[in-house]
Amino acid sequence: MAHAGVRTVIGAVVNSAGLTLAKSVPVARLGAFHRSGMGAAGVWHVFCADGAIAFTDSIGAVGDLRLRLDLDGLRDLGGGLAWGPADFFAQSGEPDPRCPRGLLRTVERRLAQAGLEARVGHELEFVLVAPDGSALEDTSWVPYGVTGLLDRESLLADLLAATDAAGIGMEQMHCEYGRHQFEFSLSPVAPVAAADAVVLARTLVGRVVRRHGLRASFSPVPFPGHLGNGAHQHFSLTRDGLSLFAGGTGPHGMTAEGGAAIGGVVRGLPEVQGLLTGSVLSGERLAPGRWAGAHACWGLENREAAVRFLRDGPGNPHGANFEVKVIDPSANVYTASAAVLALALEGITTGAPLPAEVADDPVTPPAGRQGAAAPVAVLPHDIPAVIDLLDKSPLARRLVGDGIVDTTVVTRRHEQTHHAEKTPEERAELLRLAWSV
Repeated sequence: MAHAGVRTVIGAVVNSAGLTLAKSVPVARLGAFHRSGMGAAGVWHVFCADGAIAFTDSIGAVGDLRLRLDLDGLRDLGGGLAWGPADFFAQSGEPDPRCPRGLLRTVERRLAQAGLEARVGHELEFVLVAPDGSALEDTSWVPYGVTGLLDRESLLADLLAATDAAGIGMEQMHCEYGRHQFEFSLSPVAPVAAADAVVLARTLVGRVVRRHGLRASFSPVPFPGHLGNGAHQHFSLTRDGLSLFAGGTGPHGMTAEGGAAIGGVVRGLPEVQGLLTGSVLSGERLAPGRWAGAHACWGLENREAAVRFLRDGPGNPHGANFEVKVIDPSANVYTASAAVLALALEGITTGAPLPAEVADDPVTPPAGRQGAAAPVAVLPHDIPAVIDLLDKSPLARRLVGDGIVDTTVVTRRHEQTHHAEKTPEERAELLRLAWSV
């Protein structure tokens, strides 16, 4: 690293409020950062989106953790800067049970013990804003059009060059529906590596847009009344190299295990929703008609379903998978992936039934809808109720651990206590750059 010109190494973590935090060291201290780690107070887990600390009975001014840099994820970003993912450890050397990256690694290990291998592909949406977070002046904008690509041609070229140099597989990039909103998709890889790539990609977005005199908002709702940002995740599962979602006799070629995996996710999604979309802004994004996956169902290529199924075929080079659409950028990316994969494994282990498919827009009256004949429930957008359900869920606590649930609940309740009574405009302005890097 030093020979390549690196002077500073950043080690990044994501906490329960979805905030990207970091320590940095001179390159000469790289080995120490990896072996013994850098000190971090326990309150790192409960730093909130508004800059406050949500103290608890067990997390306060006393005690210390260590951030250990994972050298396998180290990347030279150029300009004298390197980046790597880090994990939380206790000073004794034991893994910290509140570490989201450690949780995802554990879930990946559980899948392997069950003979399963997962791949996760992430989509990142962000809105360009002025350096102070204010809206950019309106210009010509065509949703999914070429106009925005040409208007920001230099910025997007720099972003593509940065992700390529960092070894991130970018699959595609386009203008989204909202003004000044862009999305790009990352190649599917193993769960921990995929989440690491998201944190790195958001870091690169922040670095590139600054050079162009802008900032990127990863808020779920940057501006009230406009479509928000999603952070959709695609999941595939294989056993002995064969997909659980293709070559079977179930709907759209699913195997029995594939159907059980999706059944487990649909069944358990409400209890872990607070880990996927729990910020004080998240409820404003979760509305039917916004393609946010607000309905508690699954369906083939159904963008209103919480779980969208994509079958195998010539138009799907990565093979059959399912997408969880309710996840937004305020979520901890490691925790969100861990929760969904844990639900899928739970479904396979317990033989969860696959619910009837919703083949049409879920808002269609039941009499005119194919597949499921009953009204389709909408996932709650009352975030306090979502957090209460997470707090009281034995399933969520068993799958991701008390430490992760408790720190998530306390940070999200802080947001509600201090900001729920503000106007939508006040909340959006306060938190517009909270999840940016």
